[in-house]
Amino acid sequence: MSEGQVAPAARILVADDEDGVRWVLEKGLRQAGYEVALAKDGERALRLFAAEPFDLVFLDIRMPGMDGLTALGRLRALRADATVVVMTAHGTMDTAIQAMQRGAYDYLAKPFDLDEVLLLAERALTARRLSQEVTRLRSGLREVWEFGALIGHHPRMQDVYKTIGRVAGSDVTVLLRGESGTGKELVARAIHHYSRRAGRPFVAVSGAAIPGTLLESEMFGHERGAFTDARERKLGKLELAHGGTLYLDEIGDMPVELQTKLLRALQERTIERLGGQEPIRIDVRVLAATNRDLEALMKEERFREDLYYRLNVVTVHLPPLRERRRDIPLLVEHFLAKYGPALGERGVAPEALDRLVGHDWPGNVRELENVIQRAMVMAAGGVILPEHLPIGPVSAAASVAVDATLEEIIEKKLMECVRGLREHASANLYDLLIGLVEKPLLRAVLRETGGNQLRAAQILGINRNTLRKKLLEHGIDPDSLQS
Repeated sequence: MSEGQVAPAARILVADDEDGVRWVLEKGLRQAGYEVALAKDGERALRLFAAEPFDLVFLDIRMPGMDGLTALGRLRALRADATVVVMTAHGTMDTAIQAMQRGAYDYLAKPFDLDEVLLLAERALTARRLSQEVTRLRSGLREVWEFGALIGHHPRMQDVYKTIGRVAGSDVTVLLRGESGTGKELVARAIHHYSRRAGRPFVAVSGAAIPGTLLESEMFGHERGAFTDARERKLGKLELAHGGTLYLDEIGDMPVELQTKLLRALQERTIERLGGQEPIRIDVRVLAATNRDLEALMKEERFREDLYYRLNVVTVHLPPLRERRRDIPLLVEHFLAKYGPALGERGVAPEALDRLVGHDWPGNVRELENVIQRAMVMAAGGVILPEHLPIGPVSAAASVAVDATLEEIIEKKLMECVRGLREHASANLYDLLIGLVEKPLLRAVLRETGGNQLRAAQILGINRNTLRKKLLEHGIDPDSLQS
């Protein structure tokens, strides 16, 4: 581009069947300086994309006719370097992974903030020239119970799903970090399941579960007579995982001397069984996990720095359950369905669910699963009550997820209000609840404006006469709210 020329504005295609979503995105993106074209279905999006070059596409998953995932695949078929961000209000592990499978740059869960969209657009357009097509995962992804505990709408879990989709198709080494019970092995199995090695072995070995004196033989195998009681040849985990995936659990507990041998095997892609002379070639993809502070262990010279960098190519941090409490009801539903065929269908009383949400879960998802299974056994009446849970009561404040949105908090309170009204023919509930919400809203805004009614009316988006009428209805004295 010659001096003085202005770079052309990036062209963005927005495909969504909701008029409001298209309007908001068009307005925000145009104000940010982008050129924007709109489509309300997948077929229209494909026609526009085939006719004109677009730098970025925002594509809804759920649309009439051709769904978003199908449209995404066809967009990528038209141009392999297409940069596509998929949007959906249905944030499940399966849709997140399928989106990454078909080459999406990122995954945006509705509802979203416009600032989040603009930041994502800037990042996607900046990275566009450097990005490579994501390796296609195996088609026909299916939900399996094995990965069922990897559900959740929390943004940190959405990041986990995205990473699974991005890394599964390559042989890059992944380090999984998180507390015990957060699902590190489930993530490892999911990565293997969605990879090109899926038909090959997935072999797990724990650095903490096996004594150090036996771990070397477990990892590398041994020949007959290599040591006392070695009466026959034994293949090690590295050899058994040939062509597949080796999962190294609790890698931080592996003895230093064995770390050295493991590093050499990973670098040279060969091993020798204990007592053996011949090198054996191996082809394994390594996934490692730990709940330990590896950086602190390196300072104490209890973990090799070169092995750390060998394993830490891509890192996935799994959040503890207490930091994503909003996902607890989803997990409870999953475990009820999982054990229902064997233990019978069960429901959960609201008070019991509050206790589950408020518990800190030091054992994370694994502990939650065990508690639900036990409660299903104890709840002979078909409904799990607080007394069926082996966890103590929690405060009312703790029963609301610390990461809950305002909408979730309001919904929880409304459920408490409407509980028990099912048999009432009429309770004038709409006007009652609108009044309950309206009064504290008016008081909060007037406090913020120091009792200035004109400013309060502007913030609320109503005229001043309407505000005065509502203040009179609710008996609010604006003078008492002046700063």
